[in-house]
Amino acid sequence: MITCYFENGDKVHLRHVTVNAIVVKDDKILLGLRGSFHGKPIMESGKWAMIGGFLEHGENLTQAILREIKEESGWEVDDLQLFHIKDNPHRKGEDRANVEFVFVARAVRQIGAPDEEVKKLQWFPVNKLPLEKDVAFDHYDDLRLYQQYSKKPTALPIFEV
Repeated sequence: MITCYFENGDKVHLRHVTVNAIVVKDDKILLGLRGSFHGKPIMESGKWAMIGGFLEHGENLTQAILREIKEESGWEVDDLQLFHIKDNPHRKGEDRANVEFVFVARAVRQIGAPDEEVKKLQWFPVNKLPLEKDVAFDHYDDLRLYQQYSKKPTALPIFEV
């Protein structure tokens, strides 16, 4: 949660915006094992997660997700689609009440290495995800939703209910 103070002295708590990607290739999903940032373990370190992060100042959603994919995986993608929007302020596993935009992207080629936030990258078959307890935040819910979508496509984006 971001605490801001306005000119009149009022205090308000703002929500973060995050972007995450379900990067797919040959019926597999790319996940990253969470690592560290500046040598310190990050939240949910040691768990699998979608590739993604926070929207930075001056970026739009597309710029942010393409940057995060390149930084955290080294992959170049195309066919980027907005898949799912989550705006529930009481999401499980979240300490900042993030608003999340989940994209689906097709992996094209790997052009670099992941940054330190990702210890390891691994491709998982769509139907053989890691166990829920081994997946960070509420990303398992997004991955299950993608499994359902891959069997029976619906209109996108899907809004959280």
